[in-house]
Amino acid sequence: MNVRMIGLGKMGFNMALNMRDHGHEVVGYDIDVNVREDFLKDGFNTCDSLACLCERKHEESLIIWLMIPNGMVDKVLYDLEKFVQPGDIVIDGGNSNFNVSIKRYQSFKSIGVDFIDMGTSGGTKGARHGLCLMAGGEKEAVDKLTPLFHDLSIVDGFTYVGKPGSGHFTKMIHNGIEYGMMQSIGEGFALLKSSPFELDYEAISKVWNHGSLISSTLMGYVNEAFHQNHDLEGIEGKVDDTGEGMWMIEEALRYRVSLPVITQSLFARFKSKDEDQFGEKVVAATRKAFGGHTIYDKK
Repeated sequence: MNVRMIGLGKMGFNMALNMRDHGHEVVGYDIDVNVREDFLKDGFNTCDSLACLCERKHEESLIIWLMIPNGMVDKVLYDLEKFVQPGDIVIDGGNSNFNVSIKRYQSFKSIGVDFIDMGTSGGTKGARHGLCLMAGGEKEAVDKLTPLFHDLSIVDGFTYVGKPGSGHFTKMIHNGIEYGMMQSIGEGFALLKSSPFELDYEAISKVWNHGSLISSTLMGYVNEAFHQNHDLEGIEGKVDDTGEGMWMIEEALRYRVSLPVITQSLFARFKSKDEDQFGEKVVAATRKAFGGHTIYDKK
C-alpha cells in the first residue's frame, strides 16, 4: 500500500521503516526541515507541504496517517480538508481525546472521507518492530487497511474495537492502566531504596522480569533505565502527564466508575512537580526508555 505519513518523529519515522520492511511505500511530511532531510537520507520520498503530500496519480484514493502531538491535530486536519477527496482514508494514530475523534469522523464523513481513530501502543521499539493497534471507525474502512495494520503489529497485536471514537477511547483506558502500573513499580523501588540493604536495582528489575508474576514490558524498560543509570543520578523525579489519565478520570466520574489507583497515580504525577522522590525518578526514567519521553536533569 502507499501511505502518506504526517509526522516523522520517533514514532512516525520508525513506523515508516516498519511499513517499508513489509513492502509498503511511504511518503512523508514533517514541519521540521531537518527531520525531513533525515527521512530523505533514509531513502524515503519526502514532501515540504501537505499539497505535495496529497498529490495523486489519476483517481487513486489516499491513505493518510497522522503521528503528531494532540495539540497540532486540528490544524493539520483542517488544512487536509482542502486536498482530500471522497474515498480517501485519514488515520489519527496519536493520543487524541475520543470525543474529539468522533467529531472529526463526522466532519470527514460529510465530505465522503473515512476517518479511523487508531489507538497506538508499543513505544518507539514497537513502532519499529511491531505495535499494538486498536482501530475505531467504520468497519468497512478498517477492513480495507487490515493487511497494513497486521503488518505494523506484532502477532495478535491488532484488533478492530468498534465504532468511531472507540479506538482512542480504548487507548485512553490503556494509558490510564499504564499510569497505575508504573506508579506501583515506582513506589516499590522507592521502598527498596529506603531500606537498610545495599541493593542492585538493575539486577532486581532484571530478575523480576524473568519468571515472576510482575514480569512485563514495563519492567523490562525499568531494567533498561537502571542499566543506563544505576541510581538514576542527575534525573529529577518530575513526571509529565499528557492528558489521557485526566480524560479517563473524567469519564469515570460521568459513568460513576471507581478508579482509585489510576486517579491516585495521576495525582502523584502532579505531586512530582514539587518534590524530588525516587519513585517518580523510576517512572520518569522508564517513560524515557520506552517512549523517548522528556526527563528533566537536575540543575
